[in-house]
Amino acid sequence: MKTLLYIEDEITVLKNVSKTLTANNYHVFTAENLEQAREHLYNQQKIDAIILDIMLPDGNGLDLLRELRESGSKIPIIMLTAWGEPQDVKRGLKLGANDYMSKPFDYGVLLERVNTMFRNVEQIPDIIVKGSVTLRIRSMEVWFGNNQKIKLPPVEFFLLQLFIENENKDIKAEYLYEQVWGSDMADDTQAVQKAVSRLRKKIAGSGYTIAAVYGGSYRFERG
Repeated sequence: MKTLLYIEDEITVLKNVSKTLTANNYHVFTAENLEQAREHLYNQQKIDAIILDIMLPDGNGLDLLRELRESGSKIPIIMLTAWGEPQDVKRGLKLGANDYMSKPFDYGVLLERVNTMFRNVEQIPDIIVKGSVTLRIRSMEVWFGNNQKIKLPPVEFFLLQLFIENENKDIKAEYLYEQVWGSDMADDTQAVQKAVSRLRKKIAGSGYTIAAVYGGSYRFERG
């Protein structure tokens, strides 16, 4: 049985959605604000996905989304946004939300979105192998050859995953920033350069390198 954390401050909606999900074989924890949500996340051993309202009494749900993604969490998240607030949708998707729904919504449609999200997530491979490099996605482990394990912080792990998935392709720094940091690069022009430099040193000996390409791009290639 999959376990969901549903974060919602409208009590009637919270109860009705929880009832719908429970009737369809989901175990549901509920939270009415960010404080309660964080307690569940830090105290519960296993939560398989989150349904996250954006507007909450003690803050913005996007802050929790950012915290989870920056910590390296891959937990699937559906965000609930007020109708007519496309900027929330854009920010949420850039931060790493898996899906969104605008309020008000049909409970049955939300149930189908949850079912679909789990099907999509289960199709994503947990292991990616490129030459001598092996990435274990859920545990965020990187191995060279058969027995050399290196530890990467989340930013560098996500960068390496992007590079591996786009071997021999020129990737703009702006795109890397959007995908890994979850926002527009704006004036933070050194962040990608510094992170790539650290990652390049750590993968030395793997058979791959990260080349700087004229015009502000990078390319992951054998070398």
